[in-house]
Amino acid sequence: MMNLDFRKGNGLIPVIVQNDTTLQVLMLGYMDEAAYEKTITEKKVTFFSRSKNRLWTKGEESGNFLFVKDIKIDCDRDTILIQATPNGPTCHTGSTTCFKDETAKGFVYELQDVIATKIDTDDAESYTNSLYKRGINKVAQKVGEEAVELVIEAKDDNIDLFKSEAADLLYHYLILLKAKNVSLESIEAVLKERAK
Repeated sequence: MMNLDFRKGNGLIPVIVQNDTTLQVLMLGYMDEAAYEKTITEKKVTFFSRSKNRLWTKGEESGNFLFVKDIKIDCDRDTILIQATPNGPTCHTGSTTCFKDETAKGFVYELQDVIATKIDTDDAESYTNSLYKRGINKVAQKVGEEAVELVIEAKDDNIDLFKSEAADLLYHYLILLKAKNVSLESIEAVLKERAK
């Protein structure tokens, strides 16, 4: 039970659920000991519903389950952070999150996963996979071409074309990282180290 202190909240502990890829906060719920044990066992987030007065697995009716990737306990042992992979929208309104924040600040990480899937599953229909299969020289060449196109658009006044070329460069950069077996997280770590 990881020494959780259920006494402080009269048997309930608040649970923050976060998208494990984008780190976007998806929802807040409560767990009692039984909900926590069920979540651990089934690897699907289960809450104690205060309105229904029973255990409630998120997605039990909609199919929009939250699959557990990691569980963290705060320093006071009275709050849980669950990082999960959502299977569809989290909010009952159809939104990604219950907090009406659709910005998905970590979308680039999600995109990195999509690129990896297209390559790792050898998706024959995928432009990404076909470029990857042409080898590192072709991937690097494409990144160079996109960088030049971005520089050209930077000198003009069409901001929409500039953003489009910036997106193309970022996408191809992510393919290059995959081709070199380097993660975006590892590049972020280099930048963090430099910021010190």
